[in-house]
Amino acid sequence: MAAVSVAVCNPQYYSVYAQYFVKYIQQMKAKGITIDAITVQNEPQHGGNNPSMVMSAAQQAELVKNHLGPAFQSAGITTKIIIWDHNCDNPNYPITVLNDATARQYIDGSAFHLYAGDISALSSVKAVFPDKNLYFTEQWTGANGTFNGDLKWHTKNVIIGSMRNWSRNALEWNLASNPFYQPHTAGGCSECKGAVTIDNSSYIRNVSYYIIAHASKFVPAGSVRIASTITLTLPNVAFVTPAGKKVLIILNDGTGPESFNIKFKTKWTVAALAAGSVGTFIW
Repeated sequence: MAAVSVAVCNPQYYSVYAQYFVKYIQQMKAKGITIDAITVQNEPQHGGNNPSMVMSAAQQAELVKNHLGPAFQSAGITTKIIIWDHNCDNPNYPITVLNDATARQYIDGSAFHLYAGDISALSSVKAVFPDKNLYFTEQWTGANGTFNGDLKWHTKNVIIGSMRNWSRNALEWNLASNPFYQPHTAGGCSECKGAVTIDNSSYIRNVSYYIIAHASKFVPAGSVRIASTITLTLPNVAFVTPAGKKVLIILNDGTGPESFNIKFKTKWTVAALAAGSVGTFIW
């Protein structure tokens, strides 16, 4: 069996790595593209990623407080620095980084994926550092998944779950691929399905397109999550938009059709969803 090469964060290159970010952000700006935020490292505890490297919480704190943060400050860069960017099974990692007071002053928040753990991990971090933002930055649908299974799981966890646990966003990975799940780097994901499959001049909308569309089409930037009652078989999340519209996204997570009431202040209406279906209601 061939040995697997695992890249490990090397402290002697912290300053070089920080300057890489500075130069990247500056060059993108020169092209008219403003980088709003970066994460320090994608999945820093996943040694099998390609390209990637293993980085401990202590190393990430050291990098941010003594290199990346000061480098951004010196260069006048306001791009947000976001830590972790890995699974929900280890909320102690971002908590450990944020426990470093010097590092914390440069950090906007923490990012999460959900290939392990529970989405409630975001609330665990929020409880300790309520002033820091949370982001849900990756979940992929694959070649071997089913439309109905992925629609239910991702809507429940990525859209509804992340929002109810204080995330400021919800991202599916990735935007587009060809019929062979390309392009990707050598050793990259060979079954990650894009939101859209592009085949020369034709295209197909895949499940993640519809997962995101239930929210993105109706919940514009600047919307704020508001309280909504949740039941066992009808997970949901509600928002008020900048225009004052109310938006309610509901999943029927049960095995049969569900009828339910939607009540807002003194007004209410009856609605229904088939098993496994998603509805977006606006008023």
